[in-house]
Amino acid sequence: MSRARTVLVIGGGAAGNAVTVLLRRAGVDVDLIEAKDDWNATAGSGITLQGNALRVLRELGVWEQVEASGYGFGSVGITAPDGTVLHAQDDIRSGGDDLPATVGMQRPQLQQILIDAVRAGGADVRLGVRATTLDQDGDGVAVRFTDGTDGRYDLVIAADGLGSTTRAAIGIAAKPEPTGMAIWRVAAPRPVGLTRTDLAYGGPAHIAGYCPTSETTLYAYVVEANRDRASIPPESYADEMRRLTSAYGGFWPEITETITDPSKVNYTWFDRMLIEGSWHRGRVVLVGDAAHCCPPTLAQGAALSLEDALVLAQMLTGADTWDDALFQAYYERRITRVRPVVEASVQIGQWQLDGVRDADVPGLMGRTMTMLKELP
Repeated sequence: MSRARTVLVIGGGAAGNAVTVLLRRAGVDVDLIEAKDDWNATAGSGITLQGNALRVLRELGVWEQVEASGYGFGSVGITAPDGTVLHAQDDIRSGGDDLPATVGMQRPQLQQILIDAVRAGGADVRLGVRATTLDQDGDGVAVRFTDGTDGRYDLVIAADGLGSTTRAAIGIAAKPEPTGMAIWRVAAPRPVGLTRTDLAYGGPAHIAGYCPTSETTLYAYVVEANRDRASIPPESYADEMRRLTSAYGGFWPEITETITDPSKVNYTWFDRMLIEGSWHRGRVVLVGDAAHCCPPTLAQGAALSLEDALVLAQMLTGADTWDDALFQAYYERRITRVRPVVEASVQIGQWQLDGVRDADVPGLMGRTMTMLKELP
């Protein structure tokens, strides 16, 4: 193809931002649209980034900013509800020995780093804009937008998340399904001496944990069976989370006393979805949560999305022809890696719901993370 290729990326989260940066670096003309007016409005409290996510962030050229903004550590502790440490083990360095095993950071800071990288790469970004129609032929996609404009692209990449309207628009009926669990999350000051993730199993919640996100901050979370959202008014979120966390010892009393603002507490159900067969229809290709999602029991949601972006960008920029065979090869390369992570993430949660006391959680985690050390 002699002319410059053109790509529309729908969605400005981790996957959409990453694929935009990589394609622009290769000289592809990229338009990115994001439905929200504020690109970083609902980025959340905190995020745990395993080594395989850090490996992609390094490829994006933002590792130094991530390292400076986050908090790296290399082990995880298992505690009793009273805070007694029962076991501590080194995390697997899934991104290689030259990267930390894990970095925790405030999610809005990661999003801002990626936003800045997109802007620096020269993509045409439009906020508060959605695609209303996608009309395909053998050579491209004609797109109509909510702002009344239109465009034509060689490829559309749908990175619009769990509730992807693009996925539905191209005839893929799959939707996220609840797993039966839910999570309360909050950002909080980091107590002195808290230097890693600790997980407490049991007590009033299935799991209570925290992750340091900087020298002064962390995010804390508790996992329980999901409840009818309508039964929990948002103004009670801080009280509900504090009720759950007040039963835990160790660092938890210091964390719990800071949970006072309900607007800072996030309550989310766990979902699962894995599209089988292909992640494209014609010249529209899905990446990230639009194609798959899983509970955060392995902290791999963002990592898998970033890997999707890296693999798709590598395949697109390395191919002379963008066609069905290429898009199917992308799916085949990713599904063998994504499927075991989704299944393991769901299994860990199901063991908790079923009260399986002798479940081999460490073994399943270890096997999955060892697999992720291989390049995607």
